[in-house]
Amino acid sequence: MSLQEHRLLIDGELCEAEGGATYENLNPATGQVIGVAPDASAGDLDRAIGAARAAFDNTDWSTNAEFRARCLRQLQEAFESHSDEIREMTVAEVGCPVMLTHGAQLDVPVSGLGYYADTVDSYEWETDMGEAKPFGIRSRRTIRREAVGVVGAITPWNFPHQINLAKVGPALGAGCTIVLKAAPDTPWAANVLGRLAATETDIPAGVLNTITSADKLIGATLCTDPRVDLVSFTGSTGTGRKVMEAAAQSIKKTFLELGGKSAYIVLDDADATIAAMGVAFQIMSHSGQGCAITTRMLVPRERHDEMVDAVVAMINGIGWGDPNDPANFAGPLISKVQQDRVLGYIDTAVAEGATVALGGKAGALEGDLAGGFFVEPTVLTGVDQDSTVAQEEIFGPVLAVISHDGDDDAVAIANNSQFGLSGAVVAGDVERARAVARRVRTGTMGINGGIFYSPDMPFGGYKQSGVGREMGVAGLEEYLEIKSMAEGI
Repeated sequence: MSLQEHRLLIDGELCEAEGGATYENLNPATGQVIGVAPDASAGDLDRAIGAARAAFDNTDWSTNAEFRARCLRQLQEAFESHSDEIREMTVAEVGCPVMLTHGAQLDVPVSGLGYYADTVDSYEWETDMGEAKPFGIRSRRTIRREAVGVVGAITPWNFPHQINLAKVGPALGAGCTIVLKAAPDTPWAANVLGRLAATETDIPAGVLNTITSADKLIGATLCTDPRVDLVSFTGSTGTGRKVMEAAAQSIKKTFLELGGKSAYIVLDDADATIAAMGVAFQIMSHSGQGCAITTRMLVPRERHDEMVDAVVAMINGIGWGDPNDPANFAGPLISKVQQDRVLGYIDTAVAEGATVALGGKAGALEGDLAGGFFVEPTVLTGVDQDSTVAQEEIFGPVLAVISHDGDDDAVAIANNSQFGLSGAVVAGDVERARAVARRVRTGTMGINGGIFYSPDMPFGGYKQSGVGREMGVAGLEEYLEIKSMAEGI
């Protein structure tokens, strides 16, 4: 893996962390050390913020849209030219199946850089609002859109390329400068981004900076430092509350993409096999380590056993285990901490009255994988809609099956959540499915197997699943301010 990058990017230079500090990077599939990452200090982060501030204030980056679009295309080309090496690195560091790197774990977010370059080229940065006579004064009016400024981006470990690039792409496209603080568990993804930007693009010094650290709290400075204008955070709702509270001290703009407990609604006229297929692949995807994964399956009470049997059979037919095996769709969890957390939720569910219909234990694999952080794909039945496992985000391959008594009841159960990130509806009658989908209070919905995920589609949540939207034109506009101007004529 030649693209293991052990340096930070600060002010255009690839550099070691202060004092040469490093920490170990583990392979989740084996539990073994695969290398080291730079362990940035508070001083390193301070330098990165200063570099981003200077680059925004003292260069034409924020006003040269044509140049920004060219740099984004260069970054896309750099990723594509090293895709095999990055793919191998990603499987080792993230533990994601190699199959998924051809989608959301690598290829799709890289293609998104091209989408943002095209959007920058076509975006209406100024809008002529024509003439008016407020207070009798003849005025020519213009609405102008300008970059927010310095962005502090804090990203998680589950889909690091997707989330890193979904912040970096639109932020740079909008004309912002950025400090990217990556999750401690997946440092190489961020540092490879920094390396490619520094060595294979014309992105000026200070415009993009990457920080990795074993200290999960080091990113808090981005929320409080007055030199940072916007905080873009993806992670848990609990941490999101702290980010918002800290950012409020200086009235920073915040983008928050937070947790989910999404419902997969099966109506009584749905085909059992089709319904089971959709939810089975959801819960198995990256072993359930995704905020938008539908982890609550709401089934008609009279068809409960039929649906459970179909789901169990479908999951049993999906490969899981070694992430390097192209036949597998699920691999390990990211860490021993996460493995223990997921197993604890399963124990809690049983204690609260649920039944384990499938799985429920740590994955027992052999050879090098014996030390990996696996959990068996798990299906829980008899789940009460108000129970812990139905209300809290688990982030593992655990499906909670809940019975409903018709469309209205299904919608009520789906909306019985602090979260509102995603969901799905499956029905024989598509108009009926659409009607149900419109009533579910979430930012994204799939209908009869439809997939909303794409660089041009806005992604984000209602309620405590976040504030704002990522990707699409809406994602670019999160990083813009609106200036209304008028000149007397």
